Amino acid sequence: MSSYHIKNLEEYYKVYRKSIREPELFWEEIAEEHFNWHKKWDKVLSWDFKKPEVKWFDGAKLNITENCIDRHLRTRGNKTAIIFEPNNPDEEALHITYKQLHERVNRLANVLTNKGIKKGDRVCIYLPMIPELAVSVLACARIGAIHSVVFAGFSATALATRINDSGCKMVLTSDGSYRGNKTIDLKGIVDEALTKCPEVNSVLVVKRIHSEITMLAGRDNWLQPLLNEASATYEPEIMNAEDPLFILYTSGSTGNPKGMVHTTAGYMVYTAYTFKNVFNYKEDDIYWCTADIGWITGHSYIIYGPLANGATTVMFEGVPSYPDYGRFWKIVEKHKVSQFYTAPTAIRALAKEKLDYVDQYNLSSLKVLGTVGEPINEEAWHWYNDNIGKKKSPIVDTWWQTETGGILISPIPYVTPTIPTFACLPLPGVQPCLMDENGKEIKTNQVDGRLCIKYPWPSMARTIWGDHQRYKETYFSAYKNTYFTGDGALRDTVGYYRITGRVDDVIIVSGHNLGTAPIEDAINEHPAVAESAIVGFPDDIRGNALYGFVILKETGKDRKQENLRKEINQLITEHVGPIAKLKKIQFTSGLPKTRSGKIMRRILRKIACNETEHLGDTSTLLNPEVVQEIIGHVL
Repeated sequence: MSSYHIKNLEEYYKVYRKSIREPELFWEEIAEEHFNWHKKWDKVLSWDFKKPEVKWFDGAKLNITENCIDRHLRTRGNKTAIIFEPNNPDEEALHITYKQLHERVNRLANVLTNKGIKKGDRVCIYLPMIPELAVSVLACARIGAIHSVVFAGFSATALATRINDSGCKMVLTSDGSYRGNKTIDLKGIVDEALTKCPEVNSVLVVKRIHSEITMLAGRDNWLQPLLNEASATYEPEIMNAEDPLFILYTSGSTGNPKGMVHTTAGYMVYTAYTFKNVFNYKEDDIYWCTADIGWITGHSYIIYGPLANGATTVMFEGVPSYPDYGRFWKIVEKHKVSQFYTAPTAIRALAKEKLDYVDQYNLSSLKVLGTVGEPINEEAWHWYNDNIGKKKSPIVDTWWQTETGGILISPIPYVTPTIPTFACLPLPGVQPCLMDENGKEIKTNQVDGRLCIKYPWPSMARTIWGDHQRYKETYFSAYKNTYFTGDGALRDTVGYYRITGRVDDVIIVSGHNLGTAPIEDAINEHPAVAESAIVGFPDDIRGNALYGFVILKETGKDRKQENLRKEINQLITEHVGPIAKLKKIQFTSGLPKTRSGKIMRRILRKIACNETEHLGDTSTLLNPEVVQEIIGHVL
């Protein structure tokens, strides 16, 4: 028997050693014992990081929704699969059982099929955190369509880019969404995006906020009437192990966002296994991840990982500050949440408020606390541990990425002794290493380097949609025969890992990876702007905030700077989304550049972080004098 649920540290080391010594046997046992297959695999793993090409469970046949829903019906049919907690606390929470979820997914699968969607087609889902979002994802997987969820906070331009890149035929959206005391016109955003998306011929609209919207005849349909007419049975499409399950876009440091492709079998096995262990999930637990399904965290640890384990998973539509800063803790008390998984950004924001918001609620149901999206700072870790976990609930500080599909480094609760700010040890099957700047592996401890992974794990992304060369160059060209994460890390004397942050031009703001290139492109569209550069700097709430250095054209120099700042942020909101707005905008006559014309962001980062005494040698720059000018006017 494989160890599907690790219970103590000795067992962890035993299981980990086996997973490294015999990785194929390790994952084969887990796959065989815990999932339903229509046909077993011909080969557990074939891989070549030079190409790069990775195949797990090749030749196997399955449908992931049978493993997430159908196989639970006999024993857990009346168990709650999803608890939907609406934005408005006065609106009743909805409990959807596995039987009801099965029926909902089947009905939508029939609607999609009736609209001409078939295996391999791409479907864009642009929905708020309502049950239809989870149902849409699962319905696509049931018919073999590839879902591409776009976070419903992205602009029309960002949405159109993603729809066109993956060639989506259909968009699922809603009339609008609630966010705290605001409503957002999602359908209006979709309509604007689709003026640039000729391949989309069908839009299905969920009624959520009951607003007046435009419906285009022949293209747009209200979803509910179609669901009412659809059959509640649907025979799932049998998929190959390596068939794409979904495309999810992540910011690139240059150029367009990258459409990461995740395939079916390996992703299912890995997310289920890691969910079980990282959250110590037991049969009657209520699990809540506060992320949006528009991000990988929501895909893997709101939908697929929990449902593959027959868990009860909470979906929250609202924000932590509405109607007040006690909302998270009110929900924990109300649903008796056992596992709570959120971002350091949220923790820092809540830690700034009065403790009365926490103390009025009973949090005794909590057994495991988790963090995701960026490394958690020590102050936030202690606040979370002391006030939310009451020093009884271990914190799992999880490290992973959109590209990895699942958690790679994390404590296992009640197993791994934790240290604040450390992601701790790799999970079974994960082989991390640290590389130095010359591409050599650092074998010793008490060092820091660039974090790479030496061996494939089942849930890794297989390619970038439509651009395998970019996949190779981004992840497999920096270091020979290893996957480069883009992160720096420190390894301590016992082998614990601490993630130290990005080493490329991606900035993590509020847990979201933001590439600098699309933000700079948006700024540079302003008629008064000649050039710009974006860097991150520490922010108490969001982890990092964005600092913009902007060169104005002659025509812009007489303009009022405050107005320009507002206009620049408005452009960013329209092109990327409000999450990417700049906290500080400094106007400057130039940017520090190498003689080949490359902007020296390292210097700008140090200036933004007020670390100007350690800039290094600037004499080799094309324009060293500009550095002192920027320092003299820093905000």
